[in-house]
Amino acid sequence: MASKKLLLMFSLLASLLFLLSISPCVAENVTVSVYYETLCPYCADFIVNHLVKLFQNGLSSIVNLRMIPWGNALIQSDGNFSCQHGPDECLLNTIEACTVAVYPDVVKHFNFIYCVEHLTLQRKQADWMSCFDTARLSKVPINCYRNGYGKQLEQNYATETGQLNPPHRFVPWVVVNNQPLQEDFMNFASYVCKAYRGTKLPQACRSLSKSENLPKNSDSTNSVCYAGEET
Repeated sequence: MASKKLLLMFSLLASLLFLLSISPCVAENVTVSVYYETLCPYCADFIVNHLVKLFQNGLSSIVNLRMIPWGNALIQSDGNFSCQHGPDECLLNTIEACTVAVYPDVVKHFNFIYCVEHLTLQRKQADWMSCFDTARLSKVPINCYRNGYGKQLEQNYATETGQLNPPHRFVPWVVVNNQPLQEDFMNFASYVCKAYRGTKLPQACRSLSKSENLPKNSDSTNSVCYAGEET
């Protein structure tokens, strides 16, 4: 019993030290949460051709990026998962969830996710294991999948996705500082720049006109995977 209390004390102390170590710059960063599913071609396109720009134009310096691979999946009465694009998607959702957990550094897990989604666009998702080598990561996330921890992670993502307000209607579903972008998700960079309250504004934001209204992407409604839609 004493050892459990000591372990709890160390855990609380570690959490406190971590919170105290967070710099003001990080605290001011904008949180971008991306709710997606691995085999939705529109999610893959968004990640590979648009979201990746976070790491190319300096925006990542003011963003806390969260990747939530659950999407339009459901938990059945027997506890098993039912994914919109079949069992392979359930597998890859869980593998990506495990990779995020094992490698919390956003650059590391995003490189892996980017690789898998790039393969999805090429319809070569069966080669997903090669992405560990491409991203220079070990295959520890596979153990996470096999030992059941990945299923627990996915259940947590399912709960979070189910609590979105308003409820998500499709994926990719992008939320910036608790503001759902809905059909305008392609313009996430504009929302990030307008939400940022820090002093280190990246060049990507300085190039945007602060006086203009947020642009609308009228075509984005045709580039999503709707919840409940059969594939």
